Amino acid sequence: MSTIIAGGFDVVTDAENAVHRLEVAGVSREDLCRFRINPAGEHHALPAGGDRDASPGAKHASGGAGKGAAIGAVAGLVAGAAAAPLLPAALAAAGLAAGAGVGAYAGSLWGSLKEIDKEVPAGHDDVRPAETLVAVNLDSAVISRAEVVHIFEECGARQVETAEGAWMEGEWSDFDPVSAPRLIGGKDYGVRPRPGA
Repeated sequence: MSTIIAGGFDVVTDAENAVHRLEVAGVSREDLCRFRINPAGEHHALPAGGDRDASPGAKHASGGAGKGAAIGAVAGLVAGAAAAPLLPAALAAAGLAAGAGVGAYAGSLWGSLKEIDKEVPAGHDDVRPAETLVAVNLDSAVISRAEVVHIFEECGARQVETAEGAWMEGEWSDFDPVSAPRLIGGKDYGVRPRPGA
């Protein structure tokens, strides 16, 4: 296992600047890698694979959508029935169907939104942001941990993390996009809850 220090950047040019500064400081290309972290829910597109199947806060949304659709359909039928005497017979039937359809749609939307958790559930405050990650194999690098962190922070890293991982052929080969980052610096350090804090 290797000690890895990684910086996450919102802006690709900031990540490129960090790579350049690390190379100037003496870090070899074999001890540097850069890759994109997709938004939560889209990590299946990464070679590392794996992701949560759904947002933790949305697990009850489908049940709420079903209940809302049923209630909305009934409300739409009632509204259509109330308007039916005012319309010709051909339009009355269409009005009932349209009222039920619109009511079901509006009800399902309302029901699903009502069931989505407003707060992040406990244990899910560690979702990685979408970012460009620059990683350094510290075991082979010619500069110190503090120097790497300093370069990342000066280049605008949102977060700087440390990890123990496999480094093979110039890449952090066992990176897990859904793992909780162990923050040690960056703009988010002290703002986002740290694992175990």
